[in-house]
Amino acid sequence: TVADAGWLHGLKLAAVAVVAQAVWGMSRNLAPDRSRATIAIVAAILTLTWSKGMSAIFGFDWPSALTPVLIIVVAGAVGWRLLAVPASQTDRVAISKRIRPWMGIVALVLFFTLLIGLPSLRQVFSENETLAVVDSFYRSGSLVFGGGHVVLPLLQSEVVAPGWVSEEAFLAGYGATQAVPGPLFTFSAYLGTVMKPEPNGAIGGFIALGAIFLPAFFLTIGPLPFWDMMRRRPAFQSVLRGVNAAVVGLLLAALYDPVWTSAVKGAPDFALAAAALGLLMLWKFPPWLVVVLAALGGAGLAMI
Repeated sequence: TVADAGWLHGLKLAAVAVVAQAVWGMSRNLAPDRSRATIAIVAAILTLTWSKGMSAIFGFDWPSALTPVLIIVVAGAVGWRLLAVPASQTDRVAISKRIRPWMGIVALVLFFTLLIGLPSLRQVFSENETLAVVDSFYRSGSLVFGGGHVVLPLLQSEVVAPGWVSEEAFLAGYGATQAVPGPLFTFSAYLGTVMKPEPNGAIGGFIALGAIFLPAFFLTIGPLPFWDMMRRRPAFQSVLRGVNAAVVGLLLAALYDPVWTSAVKGAPDFALAAAALGLLMLWKFPPWLVVVLAALGGAGLAMI
């Protein structure tokens, strides 16, 4: 099958290297001290164990898509209480005030209306696959903090868990996305094209792409008129510190499952993934070239 092709497996191993590099870089920026590193580690542990633990203890299936949301909210609360930010660190250059406050309020109302309303409509119109797709990708785009790679665990829980896209196709596509210029959110266009529920194909790709970028549009316009006021508040900065630390943990968990568990099956796989990581971090090869070399390496391993 296509999933067993060596080059496809090489793309999955390229994803291992890319995500590992992202975890390292984000941890240095977003979790540089002991307190934030602890939040990141706890977030990773909870991401990997919470859903199964709830099922084992209470006997019901915890929705996997809710776990990242819960972790981010709790991490923000922990940051607010424990990660104090000196007032001197909140003084920054003022931003443009071209966007009126009423425009920001409208954008935020639309953002939260869709974030809350789409899941509700999805429950009512459970047979509408288009609505389900829009809801999944909109929610994934709404919850990304700290960097584009964070979308990986969010999309994985939305499209792999329900069986819309196989884990092999998901990781191979994610690896291939590294060779394409532009933001990582463009990965959603690939998922919308190959997913099982309709609409798929080109139409599904456009729908998924629009749905995942729409929250960014609202969240760019919405807070902007109030941003200067918010970022001068130490409490707001503390919340962001906690949230960003948790984001590192979410990505660390995704590095293990599904990225590592699906791609690294033995010593040759580990060697190829380690080589790709070395090319990225030590030799500063561009990601697209590492993806190509990993695909070739995977094809070579398949012939051994």
